[in-house]
Amino acid sequence: MKKLNKNFKNLGENYLFAEIEKRVNEYKKAFPNSDLISLGIGDVTQPLPSSIVDACKDAATEMGITSGFRGYGPYDGYGFLKNAIVDYYKSRGIEINADEVFVTDGAKNGIGNILDLFDEDNTVLIPDPVYPAYVDANVISGHKIVYADATKENGFLAMPPKHKADIIYICSPNNPTGATYTPEQLKKWVDYALDNDAVILYDAAYESYITSKNAARSIFEVTGARDCAIELCSFSKMAGFTGVRCGWTIIPMVSPLNRLWLRRQAIKFNGTSYIVQRMAERALRGGFDDVQKIIKIYQKNAKTVTDKFDALGIEYTGGKNAPYIWFDCGIDSWEFFDYLLKKARIVCTPGSGFGKNGKSWVRLTSFNTPERTAEAMRRFDAFWKDFVAVRDKLFTPSKQ
Repeated sequence: MKKLNKNFKNLGENYLFAEIEKRVNEYKKAFPNSDLISLGIGDVTQPLPSSIVDACKDAATEMGITSGFRGYGPYDGYGFLKNAIVDYYKSRGIEINADEVFVTDGAKNGIGNILDLFDEDNTVLIPDPVYPAYVDANVISGHKIVYADATKENGFLAMPPKHKADIIYICSPNNPTGATYTPEQLKKWVDYALDNDAVILYDAAYESYITSKNAARSIFEVTGARDCAIELCSFSKMAGFTGVRCGWTIIPMVSPLNRLWLRRQAIKFNGTSYIVQRMAERALRGGFDDVQKIIKIYQKNAKTVTDKFDALGIEYTGGKNAPYIWFDCGIDSWEFFDYLLKKARIVCTPGSGFGKNGKSWVRLTSFNTPERTAEAMRRFDAFWKDFVAVRDKLFTPSKQ
């Protein structure tokens, strides 16, 4: 008789974003004419720039003629995109080699698939709160998971613990908190990884939103990182590719994981489509200014939210170097989700879905139009003042 992966039974009952969708759909069914504004799930709303759409058209035209048609592509990506990624890093003073770049169909897939390289007998260190896919992917893989607390007291930037781990997840700018490490803080993680013969899986999906000069945009800004780190990044939030799917993974040649990953990709992956890779190339070359204009829209939206929070006296992290704003609502975050949905018709993301340290915290995103973001903050202004007035009467304060 077939045997199923026993680790699936260890997963939580519901995936965070599936539960949000379920509750939103129930609300829409009950109130079909409601005007909901989503500042919850981090999906982009701006259309692809015309320069990237043109690259799509040009590549599709190539595929329609004998001289331009391409079948299976390289497992690690076409040279034109790998070299564009190399140049993107070089423009920021980071030297990498094209043989260290692997084109993928998104950072999320890379984060989960990279675990194929590691034996089940590994201890994985994950910050809390954190993007839930990190946890679920490792549960399925059967790894022992330990957590590093990221709390208000340490600025939601977990630092190395005393106990040993073999695999370390770091996300900066962080999802959900928007907190961002400096190179000096990352050096402590690199030293920890080197001391423990561990590997860092560094998720840099939101690096393009960083504006602070003292914030790290890549783990490879840190001395020693090439000996212990893998970096994963994405075009999803940089260039609006959430529905297109393209990303990259960087594994230094000094690591034996470089050849292992290529071998894994050759077995389980036939490469990202040629058309998509041409679109991604255009995002870095020729269409880069258009991409920056879209990022600036989301950055402006984040400022709209943080300006309102400043006016209301709400403490938060994120917003400046990340498209996420993270704040303490003072009650159970799922209760707050339902109340905000009912009273203001705004969709947020409950922090408890990211871990125990998010129990009373809430994430808002800047991924909407400027007009809808401004309207959401107009609603939130009135909502928050009423909520604070009744919070202690209607709800039990949440304790972390």
